[in-house]
Formats: sequence, C-alpha cells, structure tokens
Amino acid sequence: MEVPGSQRRRRRLLRILGFGFGIAVIVGNTIGVGMLRTPGDVATQLPNRELFLAVWIVGAFFTFLAAMNITELGTMLPYSGGHYTFARHALGEYPGFVIGWTDWLSTCGSESAAAVVMGEYLGILFPPLAGKARILAAAIVVSLAALQWRGVRWGSGFQQFSTLLKGLGFFVFVFACFFYRSASAQPMSSTLTRLPHGWTLFVAFLLAMQSMIYTYDGWAGVIYFSEEVQNPARNIPRSMFGGALAVAAIYISVGWAMVHVQPITAFVGQQMALGTAADSIWSGHGTRLIAALTVISVISFMNACHMMASRVVFAMSRDRLVTSRADVVNRGGTPTIALALSTAAALMFILYGGFNKIIGVLAFFFVINYVADFISIFVLRLGRALATSVLWNFEMLLRIAEALSLE
Repeated sequence: MEVPGSQRRRRRLLRILGFGFGIAVIVGNTIGVGMLRTPGDVATQLPNRELFLAVWIVGAFFTFLAAMNITELGTMLPYSGGHYTFARHALGEYPGFVIGWTDWLSTCGSESAAAVVMGEYLGILFPPLAGKARILAAAIVVSLAALQWRGVRWGSGFQQFSTLLKGLGFFVFVFACFFYRSASAQPMSSTLTRLPHGWTLFVAFLLAMQSMIYTYDGWAGVIYFSEEVQNPARNIPRSMFGGALAVAAIYISVGWAMVHVQPITAFVGQQMALGTAADSIWSGHGTRLIAALTVISVISFMNACHMMASRVVFAMSRDRLVTSRADVVNRGGTPTIALALSTAAALMFILYGGFNKIIGVLAFFFVINYVADFISIFVLRLGRALATSVLWNFEMLLRIAEALSLE
C-alpha cells in the first residue's frame, strides 16, 4: 500500500515520534482498569501463590511471542493505522474495511468505558463529584481531544508524562509492599486453600489466562503510529519489546508484592485487589491511594486510545474507505477530522449508554484483529496466490461474525 498521491502538507503525518513515545504508548495502552480486578479474578480461579505468579509469567511469555509477529508487520508496512493497515494491504479492501471499522469502534468504546470508570474514581477521591461519572467522563474525553488538536507533540508529550507518573505510582506500591511485612503473610511455598485437580485445575488455569490475556492486551499500540515513528525499522521493534518488557516487569512485580503482604485468599473475589493490599500498608487509606493511581493509569490509557482511534480513521480515509475529508492533517501533525469523529463516537458511547453491550459484541473482534494480523503475515510471506483459500475462509469468518453480531 502506497501513501496516496497528494503531496499536500495538510495530508501528511509528521515523522517526529521517538523511542520514548513508543514505550509510553504501549505501557499506557496496556496498563489500565484491567489491572485493578484481574488479580482478584486470578486469585479466585487459582488460590495458590505459585500458580498466581505463574499466570502473570505465562501471560508475559505469550505477549512476547505475539509481539515478534506484529513487529514483523510493523516494520514491513510502516504506515499508521494499526491492524487496518495490515489487513488492507494483505487481505484486501473488504477484510481491511471490517477490521478497521471494528478496531475503531472497539477502541472508542474501550476509551469511553475507561472514562466512566475514571469518573467514578474521581468521585471516590473528591466526594462532591460523586454521582457525576458520565459528565466527568465526557469532559475528560473533550479535554484530551482539545490537547491533541494542538499537535502530535502535545499528545506525545502528555502520553510520556502520564505514563511516567503511572510507572512511578506502581513502583511506590511495589516498594512499599516489599518493605512491609504483614503478620498474616505466609511463606511462598504454602498452599492456603484446597486447589482444584485434574481437568478442573486445567479449566481454572485457562479461565485465569483469559483474564490475563485481556490485561496484557494493548502491547501493540505503537503500530498505529508506524508512519510517524522516526527510523521505524529500528524503533518499532525496540518499542514493542521494550514496552512488553516494561509491562511484564510491572505486572509480575505487582503480583509478587501483593502476595508478599497478604495471603492469597485475601484477594479471592475482590474487585479491587490492589486496594486490599494497599489497605494493609496504609491502614485504611490504601483504597483512596489506589483510586488515585487508577485515575493516572486510566487517563494515560485514554490518551493512547484517542490517538490510536484517529489514526485508524485517517488511514481508512486515505484509502477512500470512509469520507475523504478525514485524512486532513493540521500543521501540528494531528488528523483533526479523524480526531473529531473519534471524539464524537466516544461521547455517544458515554452519553447515550448501552456501550457495555456493544463492547461485549466487539470483544470478539479483538481476537479477530490479531487473527487477521497473523494471516497477513502468512499472505505477505508466501504470496497472495498461495493464500487464496485462507483469505476465502477468513472472509467467510468475517461474514459469519457480522451475522451473529446482528442477532
């Protein structure tokens, strides 16, 4: 896929993003709301310290395996647009259009859901704001759009700053946990409750991994900006693996820190397991501190989603699969019409409700996006002629998924 013929500056993205942004957008897009409840879900399925930690390590392993393939695509096709770019180039217009559309909607919906969660936690931190989650969510979405409208440097700078704050927050949490010894803490080798056996244990492990894979999702954030990354052949692989390593280090160290201060059973069924661990250190103030960390984590995630969604619309517009006006780029390097459309979609999810059902339907397409990426690698390696049957089957899968989503 070639960058279309118009050489007008207004339709060019600026290649000014560096390695630091690549790390920041991956960490920011990965660590969000999921980190709050996933430890409780994993502890419920596997109430054993060793297995609890093993799940985090296995999740990191799978992330690195997947990153190897996506990195190949990102360097092979250094154009902004994420999964859409790969599907459009390797699989054709129809699969590309479906992947782009669902990726854009699911990104906007995920941002909206995170914005509402952030509004709820702001109500915890500031009681006068309680009960105004949707109003706060809408205000935050519009504020981020206004920031990014000024230019990609503003969006990139805020992404790096907010991700740095997020990393420091988790570092403080881990540091405090390891320098605090709870009287209820158990030796690492102990099993504090009866574990399932045989197939029951296998199913429990799979269910725990399901939560873990969702929590690790977001590690491919930099591929949405391949066209804007300086020296993409070098910086995309460095960002992918550096970001994945940073996320894995944070997740594993946080999980280890949690079981250092509390027995694993303390987290079973907890919707805010980090708050449970923090309360044991800060004597009842932990929940509010974790709420503050959540706000920082979520706004970093939202900023990344805002930037990513606008790049998907921009790329589809440039290929004339949506309105051609959405490929307009301002002097600061922001695709403004695409940003406005993404902001409007996010606001609709927030203000009109029902987005949980929509996200539930589109959750299927999170998997489809990665399947499309792996098929794209197959096509680009072997050639379109050798992959005709695979493409036909994939198109049929998309049509079946569309039919099911309409029921």
